[in-house]
Amino acid sequence: MESMITQLGLFVISLISTLGYGGVFVAMAIESACIPLPSEIILPFTGYMVFTGRFGLWEATAAATLGNLFGAMVAYYVGVWGGRPFIKRYGRYFFINERELASTERLFARRGEMTVFVGRILPVVRTFISLPAGIAKMHPGKMALYTVLGALPWCLLLIVVGERLGANWNALKPLFHRFDLVIGGAIVAALAYWLWQHIRKR
Repeated sequence: MESMITQLGLFVISLISTLGYGGVFVAMAIESACIPLPSEIILPFTGYMVFTGRFGLWEATAAATLGNLFGAMVAYYVGVWGGRPFIKRYGRYFFINERELASTERLFARRGEMTVFVGRILPVVRTFISLPAGIAKMHPGKMALYTVLGALPWCLLLIVVGERLGANWNALKPLFHRFDLVIGGAIVAALAYWLWQHIRKR
C-alpha cells in the first residue's frame, strides 16, 4: 500500500511539474471521476508550487476546483446514461433491488444538494459521490453548483496548508492516509452490515 501511494505521489508531482495548472486540472479531474488519485497529495504539492512562486494561489485553486467539477460531471453522466439500466439488469447480483434504487433516488431528490456538498469534503467519499447522484438523476445544475461549493473550500484549504508547509508539504501524507483508512474502514463496515442484512433476509 505504501509503495502504491509513493508511486501515485511521483505521478502527481510529474504531472503538475510538467503541465502546470493543466496538470492540477487533470489530476483533480481524475480524482473526482471515481478513480482514487488522492487530492491529499495533489493539493498540498500544488500549495508547494504556490510557495515556490510558480503558481498563484487563486489560479491554482481555480484549476483544482474546475478539474473537480469536470471529473464529477463525467462520473455523473456515466451514472445518468448507464447506471440505472445496469442496476436494473444486474442489481440483484449486488443485492440491490428496485426499492433501494427508488430510495436512493428519493434521497437525492430531497437532500441531494447537502449529500453532494458534504460528500465533496469527505476523503474517499468525494471520489465516488457523483456516480450515485447521476444514477438518481439529480438535477445537473444543482449537481454542478454543490460540487463547486464543496470542492472550492477543500481545494483552497489544502493548497494553503501546502503553501505554509513549503518544502515539507508531504508531511501531511501520513495523517491523511490514516484519515482515509478510518473513512474507508467505516464504509467497508457499513457495506458489510448492509450485505449481511440482505443475506439474512434471503
